[in-house]
Amino acid sequence: MNTRDLQAFVAVIESGSMVRAAERLHLTQPGLTRRVQSLESTLGAELLDRQSKPLKPTATGHEVYALARTVLGAVDDLLSVASTDSEPSGELRIGMPPFLADIALEKPIDQLRSAFARLTLRITAGWSPGLLQSVERAALDAAVVLMPSNFTPPETVRAIALAFQPTVIVAPRSLGLPDTPVTLADLASHAWVLNQNGCGMRSALSRALEMAGLPFNVAVEAFGSDLQLSLVARGLGIGVATPDVLERSAHRDALQVIDAVDFRTGVDVWFVHGSLPGRLVRPVELLRRSLTEVLAASGLATYDDTRAAK
Repeated sequence: MNTRDLQAFVAVIESGSMVRAAERLHLTQPGLTRRVQSLESTLGAELLDRQSKPLKPTATGHEVYALARTVLGAVDDLLSVASTDSEPSGELRIGMPPFLADIALEKPIDQLRSAFARLTLRITAGWSPGLLQSVERAALDAAVVLMPSNFTPPETVRAIALAFQPTVIVAPRSLGLPDTPVTLADLASHAWVLNQNGCGMRSALSRALEMAGLPFNVAVEAFGSDLQLSLVARGLGIGVATPDVLERSAHRDALQVIDAVDFRTGVDVWFVHGSLPGRLVRPVELLRRSLTEVLAASGLATYDDTRAAK
């Protein structure tokens, strides 16, 4: 089946006239008629009531018109996949760690929706290792991941370091820990309130404790920074948080920041994506730029675009 025959038939129905349809497609009227007749021959059915003025489709023609529009729309989408100049459409699948999505995704979403109205955004929250694997498997188009400072991006993705996210240890004030600097060994008797495995901050803490030969006793695994800080404030253990999340927390007055001299660390914020179809090149670049602006505005130390890019 020739898509030009479908275009001719759709033009006739929408114009209500062979003459106007021919003008619309820059064809002669006999040439347009041959295309419509070719489609009718292929389908084995009359599609136009040629006695009506203006021309109207037959009952079969009504169904063919609706299906033809769907087919032609799909063809347009296929042609736009590899083109960076066409208006992006379809889905853009983005992955983001939960707490970062809360503080950094609002502006990028607004900008993407404003610039690319035909694009559907699908946001997936998850821990960084899983998000990275999803980008490698092409289950996500792009993701932001939090990784320890020794992280080396896999060769299968393009990775750009956006910013450094510091972390601090927090304890309930009721615990009465000293305001002076301590070591992780001084905290070894306390249990931790942390995210589940896969969280970049938990991984950094776990590695630091392991290198110091210290036990890693987790009292509570809880999803969500605010819940964790609530549990720490109530004395269920000590935890790890980012300064910006701590500052916004309703529990901050009940919490004490602990200066652990051997855990003055944080995680790097990486933007990763795989090989992109042409239609997503501009949206993904806008997303990266917008995220960088948001992270810089929040006070994080941002990196040059070329750092560790692949």
